[in-house]
Amino acid sequence: MSLMPLETGAQGFDSGRITDAEGGAMLRAVLTLFGKWDITDEQGATLLDLPLRTYRRWKAGQPGRLDRDTRARLSNILGIHKALRILFSEPQRAYGWIKAPNSAFAGETALAIMLRGELTDLMRVRRYLDAERGAW
Repeated sequence: MSLMPLETGAQGFDSGRITDAEGGAMLRAVLTLFGKWDITDEQGATLLDLPLRTYRRWKAGQPGRLDRDTRARLSNILGIHKALRILFSEPQRAYGWIKAPNSAFAGETALAIMLRGELTDLMRVRRYLDAERGAW
């Protein structure tokens, strides 16, 4: 999904923007997912590129404004989750995959790749999973 504002179509529907409400829902979903992945606050802050204090405030239910980078990070993390749920029928295997060594990442875990902190690191894991599941 493109995160850039797109021109509105014939019916006036803007299909490219993530609204504030959608961003808030995405944040809540990702925070729940981090619990399933057993992600520490420090790791969560790194994955979302937030100061630890801000991450903890958001986790406590007091989110601030989601900028474009944060929305892109949320989108990629949810894309990773979606791909894992498609690839694995057992939820626990899907949740555990990110912490398992992977030959596609030279023996590193997907989490180790994502914790490098760049948006492109999240995108790398997502692209790998999309290719594995036969995405477009």
